[in-house]
Order: sequence, then C-alpha cells, then structure tokens
Amino acid sequence: MNYKVESVNTEQAEQLKAGKLLPVMEDFYTIQGEGFNSGKPAYFVRVGGCDVGCHWCDVKESWDASLHPLVKADDVVTKVVESKSKAVVITGGEPLQYNMDYITAQFKSKNIETFIETSGAFPLSGNWDWICLSPKKTMSPLPEVYLKANELKVIVYNKNDFEWALEQAKKVNKNCLLFLQPEWSKSDEMMPLIVEFVKEHQNWMVSLQSHKYMNIP
Repeated sequence: MNYKVESVNTEQAEQLKAGKLLPVMEDFYTIQGEGFNSGKPAYFVRVGGCDVGCHWCDVKESWDASLHPLVKADDVVTKVVESKSKAVVITGGEPLQYNMDYITAQFKSKNIETFIETSGAFPLSGNWDWICLSPKKTMSPLPEVYLKANELKVIVYNKNDFEWALEQAKKVNKNCLLFLQPEWSKSDEMMPLIVEFVKEHQNWMVSLQSHKYMNIP
C-alpha cells in the first residue's frame, strides 16, 4: 500500500487495506483513448500512488499517494452510476497497490464493466472485464498478471523497446492482444518505426493516445 500509514488513523488504514478508501487523484467521464477499447465512452478513476517510476510518465503528480484525498469507494461508485457510463477504467498511478476487490464488486453489482490499466508489478485483485497490462522495465510484471492480461500495451520510447516488446509477448497468454504505442513526446520519431514493425510482425497492432488528438482528458 503506497499511502503512508503514519498519515492516516487506524480506521482509515483498515479501510484502505479493505479497498473501501482510495486516494483518488481525479475522476471524470470521457472517451477511452488508448488500446483495444479506444473510442468507447468510459468513466476514468485515477488512483494516486506509484512506485514503478517511469522516467517518461506523463502523470508524475500521481506518484505520491499522500498528495491526493482519501475517497470512499462507495462515493466513487455513486458518481460512475450517476454519469450513466456503462464502463469504468481504473488507472493510476498504479491501482494494484490497493485492494480492488471491493470497488469492482460494487461496479459489477451495478452492471458496470470494469477495465484496469496496470504495470502488473503488484498482485492482482479485483473482478475485471478487461486487463490492460502495460509493463515497465523498472519493475517487472508478476506472472499471474501476464497470464490474465487481455491486452499487452508496450510504450515505445526508443528503438530498444521493440526487442523488449517481443520478449514481453512471450510471457502473456495466447489470446492476449498485442499493442505498440509511441510515447507521446517521441511520436514523430517512433511512429514510422512502429508502422514498419507492425507490418512485419502482423500479430501486433498500433495504439495511439487518441484522446490527446481529440483534446479531451
């Protein structure tokens, strides 16, 4: 658990452990911009706290969980229900640093699809309709996450990432979809290389951060 225990009282610590409290950085109803579910409406919940430490992360402000307010999971569920969204995406930060069993059970009871975006570096919890595994070199995913991932999304920052992507693809299950996505600041440089790679390795697909092109959150 990334949240500093000394910064919360005993009751809050217990609720954090049970997943009934979460440090929420932001939440909003939008359009999924990346990967297999790109283009679909979804409610995003960004949980604070991440120890993975990617140097190119575009939400470094999410890393310190204690900077973000503790929110009742039930209140998050209520907001998603009120938005009338049929799907919720839990992202971060690294959401699997927290127990996702409770909140996903509440979403499922409301017939809301549950998607997660994770580095896979922490034990899998929660009931998910779609698991997007985006592995990072700084902390390797756990075997259980590789095996249950629906989608492998590798961020391409430099040429070395192509070979690394092939190594990652060997670890996921046979039905896992494979995506390469250029790191935003390197898009112009990496996109031509990604296109050629996908043309040669036809089991891979291109993922774009389409929400940035649409100028939406």
